[in-house]
Amino acid sequence: MTVGMTGGKTIRGPAPKEEIRVGISSCLLGQNVRYDGGHKKDELVTGLLARFVTLVPVCPEVELGLGTPRETIRLERHGGRVHLVAPESGEDHTESMRLYAERRVRELERMDLSGYVLKSASPSCGMERVRVWGEGTSTRTGRGAFARVLLARLPLLPVEEEGRLHDRPLLESFVERIFGYHLARGVKAARRPRPRRTR
Repeated sequence: MTVGMTGGKTIRGPAPKEEIRVGISSCLLGQNVRYDGGHKKDELVTGLLARFVTLVPVCPEVELGLGTPRETIRLERHGGRVHLVAPESGEDHTESMRLYAERRVRELERMDLSGYVLKSASPSCGMERVRVWGEGTSTRTGRGAFARVLLARLPLLPVEEEGRLHDRPLLESFVERIFGYHLARGVKAARRPRPRRTR
């Protein structure tokens, strides 16, 4: 077992030979994928997690083909539904993002992720309290269009936003949850009956 220290607390994890994969919003790794061509590198989160896991970067907006730099997008409430819209051009990306997200999350599921770090407040990746616009006002009641699909398809996967992980106890708890999820999946796989050999 590997042993790491975070804030004086010991965290035990699987042996180094066992690769643990954690998805992460690409901008948090310092990749220049944001709408303005910049990034939001998070040294605390990525610095700690990189010691224990293999980080798998994902940028839904770039992978959807929106480019960098690009027009900003936001969540807008139209009637009873929340849409992902580029307000300047009026282009609606709701359906294309949904189709992309469903395909991408299936790919990530096959990679056996053990956790995911999302970019807070993002209209694509925000986990909670994302701004939703409607009739000249906004409320922080939304969830990013990609994050919604990820959380619906993988409800047991440990998921957090980078902002919350700056709370040390939450960060330590998240790392432990990642290890626990990884180990539990390994036990479940080991218990699966092996197919019988036929002569």
